[in-house]
Amino acid sequence: MNEYDVHNTEGAAKRLLIIDDEENMRHMLSKLMKKSGYAVDTAPDGYEGLNKVDQNQYDYILCDIKMPNMDGMEFLKQARAKIGSTTVIMMSAYGTIGTAIEAIKQGAYDYISKPFKTDEVHLVLKKAEERERLKRENIQLKERIRKIGENYNFGNMVAQSKAMRSVFTLAEKVAQYNTTVLISGESGTGKELIAKGVHFAGARSAKPFVPVNCGGIPENLLESELFGYKKGAFTGADRNKKGLFEEADGGTLFLDEIGELPPSLQVKLLRVLQENEIRPIGDSKTKKVDVRVITATSKNLEDEIKTGAFREDLFYRLNVLPIKLPPLRERPEDVPLLSQHFLACFNKRFGKNIKEIAPAAMSLLLESKWPGNVRELENAMERAVVLAEDTILKPENFPAGLTVKAGVEMPADVFDGYSLKNAHKVMEKELITKALIATGGNRTKAGELLEISYPSLLSKIKAYKITI
Repeated sequence: MNEYDVHNTEGAAKRLLIIDDEENMRHMLSKLMKKSGYAVDTAPDGYEGLNKVDQNQYDYILCDIKMPNMDGMEFLKQARAKIGSTTVIMMSAYGTIGTAIEAIKQGAYDYISKPFKTDEVHLVLKKAEERERLKRENIQLKERIRKIGENYNFGNMVAQSKAMRSVFTLAEKVAQYNTTVLISGESGTGKELIAKGVHFAGARSAKPFVPVNCGGIPENLLESELFGYKKGAFTGADRNKKGLFEEADGGTLFLDEIGELPPSLQVKLLRVLQENEIRPIGDSKTKKVDVRVITATSKNLEDEIKTGAFREDLFYRLNVLPIKLPPLRERPEDVPLLSQHFLACFNKRFGKNIKEIAPAAMSLLLESKWPGNVRELENAMERAVVLAEDTILKPENFPAGLTVKAGVEMPADVFDGYSLKNAHKVMEKELITKALIATGGNRTKAGELLEISYPSLLSKIKAYKITI
């Protein structure tokens, strides 16, 4: 075997078709290419070449331009739809620059002039193979990016933390089944976004998604909002009105802050879930409804059950498939990704061109407690983009009242002994680890956060044996 031996990814020899009207040229090229590991077929003109490509799939075609019956340029035109990604290299003893350009316009990859040295053919084919390898790698990279994107997204939410990827995976599974879902989490963690994601990823996506905040409607109006009423049912009821359950028929009703639902309506909601029917106020008949109910709460409903504020039987009916959203302070690795996402959104909304977030500003965002979670981060980013007068967001662009975590938690082994040098090493390792987690393992961004050079960071990662 020599340096030009060529095989495809499955180990079989790559297929090559030689089209040339000169028998000596076909024989010479065929012998040369077979010796280099190609599986070779030959054809004396374009017509026979077309017959060959009808019967076989080739990796490469070497085609003469000047031939009787059908020349190389006509072959190129007629074969274009048949050869797909096959690499075509044209050959001619009568070539000009114009001929070469025309051949490439017709779909040829390259052009070589006769007479040529054997190495010229090998080098052109090697260059073509390198191009094919790069194309394959590009396709694979795009597929990886697509899959990463899928892992980082659900509905309109973005995240890269392990906790949130688990949430996305669960939500995608839940979306395929028509059952009740209870989403719990602190205010601002994205409960409604998850509910919308579940709705639009499921079979009901073409039907309505109807959200209602159970704590935002007065108790005396909530029943009529949910179930509707008949004309004359009460003072001011001058017409029949559909309730939100009917509005959501065939789709999804999202009951946010379900923990605020009054006890009298908890009983009626339980009946709807059990019987799939409602009774509008003032009506003597019930109506069948086909509604998927998704609920959310920032309260601990099990504690509410203990105090008698929430019905236990309703809780178990709602809690068939629970989804718990972690607070932002427990997943700091999502802060950079979310910040970049919001930066892109607000750049577009306000017509700005802010390109990056300064490392000092990102450190501030990573150190914040975010009691308002993702909603608070979004508001902080909006304010920063509005106030920024440069193409980079700086700490002064962010709210002065950002709640910062109470100090950095010191590793226990910092205080073993009295060596400042050892304490410095422990703290340095801790901060590098923290930066790598926050950036999802991106060493360039971690170096920016730590305000050290990339080579220095690599050296320290190796010295401290950090495996993130």
